[in-house]
Amino acid sequence: MTAKEMLATTKLDWNVRSEGIVTASGIEVPKTIALIREDNAVVLGIHSDGYVPYQNIELMDLLHRITQSTGLELHSSGMFDDGAKVWIQLKSDNLTLGNDRIEGFLSGINSFDGSTSLAFGNANKTISCQNSFWMGYRQLSSKFRHSASMKTRIDEVLHGLDILLKEEKETFNTIVKMSETKMTATMLDLVKKKMFQLEMEDHVLKLDDLSTRKQNQLIRFDMDMDMELKQKGDNLWGLFSGITRYTTHSATKDSERNQENKMFGRVGVNERQMFHEFAQMV
Repeated sequence: MTAKEMLATTKLDWNVRSEGIVTASGIEVPKTIALIREDNAVVLGIHSDGYVPYQNIELMDLLHRITQSTGLELHSSGMFDDGAKVWIQLKSDNLTLGNDRIEGFLSGINSFDGSTSLAFGNANKTISCQNSFWMGYRQLSSKFRHSASMKTRIDEVLHGLDILLKEEKETFNTIVKMSETKMTATMLDLVKKKMFQLEMEDHVLKLDDLSTRKQNQLIRFDMDMDMELKQKGDNLWGLFSGITRYTTHSATKDSERNQENKMFGRVGVNERQMFHEFAQMV
């Protein structure tokens, strides 16, 4: 399949165009552009005139080149906010831990609202409860700002693919070590402190003065955590899986919002930080 044929199987087969901005009184706003979806005229973002969009067909063409060079197949794609943010995944290797299977993906994300650069990284999905976490935004040459020099540097992404796949194997090795490392009650309390901005005294959580909303959040979190620890054991992988189960299923009632927060918001940042912290413990 060509990149265009691949794109036709998604809901991303549209382009954006750049237009200057004029006020209601007819005054042109200098050095500013609006990015507009050509198929439905939705404004996806407002930027300085130095902002260069990376079209969906360009992203798919890049993925098509990756598919040809590595043998990876297109797995899934989607968008948020009417297309202001888009994502695409290619399928890579899997890891099996007992009855738990962790799927690997090489993932790409892009935006037209300025919330992200074009980025590539490794993502993993735990099939046991459909948890997912993003290991994207790596420090190597897989992150590109939307600038005039972007397209001249895009080939660096291809050069970094072997590194990304090696990183995925390293991530799997870390997960195995996490599954062999016992967690403690103190670790769980520290996770709750970070996720829910709780106060602690002598490493003990202060729950008496919490709002009803936060108490309910903690109840849902404890239920998700208990389920994961029973499946995976009292270890760091079980602890991390409890975190991702909560953020995927219970953080809000809106599953699409949960997924967007994991990909683009503070939730995803916190998950990556906690995974990194756990990795340092094994």
